[in-house]
Amino acid sequence: MTTAIVLGNGLSRRGIGVQMLSQFAPIYGCNLLYKEFTPTALVATDRPIATEIQESGYSGRARFHTRNPIEGFGAQRVPKKYHGNSSGPIAVALAALDGANLIYMLGFDMGPSPTGKFNNVYANEQHYKKHTDQPTYTGNWIKQIVTITKDFPLTRFVRIMGETTANITEFEGLANFESLPLAQFLEHINNKKDI
Repeated sequence: MTTAIVLGNGLSRRGIGVQMLSQFAPIYGCNLLYKEFTPTALVATDRPIATEIQESGYSGRARFHTRNPIEGFGAQRVPKKYHGNSSGPIAVALAALDGANLIYMLGFDMGPSPTGKFNNVYANEQHYKKHTDQPTYTGNWIKQIVTITKDFPLTRFVRIMGETTANITEFEGLANFESLPLAQFLEHINNKKDI
């Protein structure tokens, strides 16, 4: 079985070492993750962040996908079918397109912070909302992930549920989609040394 870990940027992944996770599976990620770690593939769809990543030189030395790459900077175009999707769902799709048949989704909180505000590990950074701002609408992300699970019916999608991860009714009943408590995921890694 080929496994991948896709990192969203919800608060539930805060404090979990990305380097440690990379021992177990390829990592796919989004946006400002590039400042702390070089994943197997990075995705950014918001133009200001995508431009920053390309102009930093990152896309010339590592795999980076965006909707409209700047010519000559090495970025790759998002696959056509997922061109209109958001960064996190595109990262999930890339993992599936790369052949992963077990995909763990960590930091896909899709709900507000514990204070009812913007839920993102990069809150207050350039190009991001403040941690006191209203949460981002997640309906489009939910629809996109449901579509991706249907596009890859033989792939198993496992959403890791932390304290800030919202329950999403649209994911219930999907044949190849399940939820796993964060504590159980970490316990397995710590005790079994695999995923």
